[in-house]
Amino acid sequence: MKAIGIFSGGLDSVLSARLLMEQNITPDLITFTTPFFPPDKAIAAARELGLEVTQIDIYGELLSLIKNPVHGLGKNMNPCIDCHALMFRKAGEILAESGEDGFLFSGEVVGQRPMSQNSHSLRVVARDSGQSGRILRPLSAKLMPETEAEEKGLVDRERLLNLSGRGRRPQIALAEKYGLSIPPPAGGCLLTDPMYSRRLKWLLQQRETSDTSWPPARLAEMIKRGRIFSAEPGQWLVVGRNQADNQALDALMEKGDTFFHLEGGPGPTVLLPDLNIAATEATFSLGRSLAAAYGDNGGADVVMVRMGKVGDGHILVETEVTKPARWGDFMEPKECD
Repeated sequence: MKAIGIFSGGLDSVLSARLLMEQNITPDLITFTTPFFPPDKAIAAARELGLEVTQIDIYGELLSLIKNPVHGLGKNMNPCIDCHALMFRKAGEILAESGEDGFLFSGEVVGQRPMSQNSHSLRVVARDSGQSGRILRPLSAKLMPETEAEEKGLVDRERLLNLSGRGRRPQIALAEKYGLSIPPPAGGCLLTDPMYSRRLKWLLQQRETSDTSWPPARLAEMIKRGRIFSAEPGQWLVVGRNQADNQALDALMEKGDTFFHLEGGPGPTVLLPDLNIAATEATFSLGRSLAAAYGDNGGADVVMVRMGKVGDGHILVETEVTKPARWGDFMEPKECD
């Protein structure tokens, strides 16, 4: 028997897996990855359970759903119902390919999220994924119709739960009983975050809707890594706000990108991604000014900025230190319709 779990690493998904382990079932965990929800939490939580977790990238398929959601978007850029159906459909394909009897499960709780975890939405997800009858939700199983796994006796329904609503007290008590870490409720999908959604919407507007591959994953990753500026249409710069941002932007650099760093002192990574558009001097000048003013310039009026293309060396350019207040007109994204 195979029990395939959609696993985020949040408390509910951890407890769902642990409940099945109480019934001598060893779950196969899957975490779906995109720039909007990285796998780190799932990897750490699976390790605590003593399980492996398989990572599956669904960015391209989810991007299509963001642009054309069958069931609409939430308050921001989140196509939750379509996204969940996509995940269960892919998990169902894996189960079918295994040739084994089994079921799918997740940590969803009835009534916990108004859009995607009400009774109607859970039924729609099951229907649209093509997995009706195969999806078990251990934390709320007793509030829902029996699944095939329960009918066949693969899972003992009496040992599952009847949780509902947004409270976490029962889950916290259960985690303490099992001696599990209790992750904070914050985090989750960035598509529900207003600021990130505003930036993503702006980014989507930079290309025709017919360009199905826009934006590439690394750009969707970059817009959560710092301040964004644009001197000319189609040309924009990302400025790291802290060491973590700088390290992430350094890792995202590819051949053809242009970088700017303050010479002789600590400062942000300023990155101009190569979008196959010839950058103007206005953009280069803005990139140097950002590196100079946001870096530790020691109060100097003029500093040296290291500027270059990834893979092609760099030059040092004398740059006037410009006060950030002058850059308000360059900051992106502007208000989106």
